[in-house]
Amino acid sequence: MREFSFEEVEAATGGFAAKNLVGKGSHGNVYVARLVCGGDGGGGRVRKKKVVVVAVKRASHALGEAKLANEIAVLAAAGEVAGVVNLVGVAAGRREGERMLVMEYMADGSLHDLLHRPTTARQPPPPWPRRVEIALDVAEAVRALHGGEPRVIHRDVKSANILLGRDGRARLADFSLAVKVPAAPGGGGATAAAAGPAPAGTIGYLDPCYTEPDRLGPESDVFSFGVVLLELVSGRKVMDVSASPSSIVAWAVPLVAAGMAREVLDGRLPAPRRAREELAVARVLAVAARCVSEAVERRPAMSDVVAELHAALESAGWPRRPRRRGDAHGLTGTLYRRVVSWGASRLHVRRRRVRTSKIECTEHSGSEGSGAQAQPNYPGSNPRLSNSNKNIFDIN
Repeated sequence: MREFSFEEVEAATGGFAAKNLVGKGSHGNVYVARLVCGGDGGGGRVRKKKVVVVAVKRASHALGEAKLANEIAVLAAAGEVAGVVNLVGVAAGRREGERMLVMEYMADGSLHDLLHRPTTARQPPPPWPRRVEIALDVAEAVRALHGGEPRVIHRDVKSANILLGRDGRARLADFSLAVKVPAAPGGGGATAAAAGPAPAGTIGYLDPCYTEPDRLGPESDVFSFGVVLLELVSGRKVMDVSASPSSIVAWAVPLVAAGMAREVLDGRLPAPRRAREELAVARVLAVAARCVSEAVERRPAMSDVVAELHAALESAGWPRRPRRRGDAHGLTGTLYRRVVSWGASRLHVRRRRVRTSKIECTEHSGSEGSGAQAQPNYPGSNPRLSNSNKNIFDIN
């Protein structure tokens, strides 16, 4: 993690010019900047200097500074985690003790923007494979945070905090509310801490069971992630005051439970054409229903969620994009992406044929359910998530 001077960051952002402002929140602003990185690598090593496009997060008031300091501490402790926005370094502020966060720049905006921007011929809604891939990217990031040392609870998993890179892959951002907690004795889900910060989060995504500081645990992130899954599948805003019910959870879960899951699908997209694709989206909805269960003990661990989403992507025959490597903004990065894209197009048909021949749609007896009435038992699926007696898209 590199330390930049205030003068370096001020020059790189054009004096924090409005034209470089790419994000604005209640606690501060985010600017795009071009910083020179490299040089002295420590231990006598010299690294080649290069200009890197980054995002600079600067607090706008004292409370924002405290939250930014917390974000820096959490990211530094967590280290590099796949699916989490990379921390490039920190910068000194103008005031004594002020710090700014320097992180990788995510050029394609947020998942919230992708789902809720006006639909045009040039900007169509994301297709089903892209949505499931994004869900899997974020699930893997949250799983890594929950399984790390220290364990990190994000507390604000939402579409606005899921950013998209040039490689099309999603990364979790904004750790201003995140907390580091020790794991419970015996590896249980709840934290070992008896007290912690006051409950916090975003309305619509916030776990209704997280009402006291000592009730914080990974299950709170699981609930928020389940809301993101519903948002991904439906394209509906999490809180819509013009609709009844206004909450996406209160609207979607009863439809899934009643076997009317097709009513939840984003109407801007054609329904999945192939049976295996339809079943893959159904599996995502079944996972979402479990994640937002009112009973905390019935929510799956993020490791189970990852396994089920991965199985859904594979069973549908949808390929997954490789994560970007190297310089994403130079010639090397451009060539890398083009070669990967060409190779994926050449291999996709062959891979899909192999997967198709191995799919088995075997139903099995159901157990306790979350309201999702059906799920086929694909190889590698999680039996605790895939409980069904009939197709989830059946309308009774």
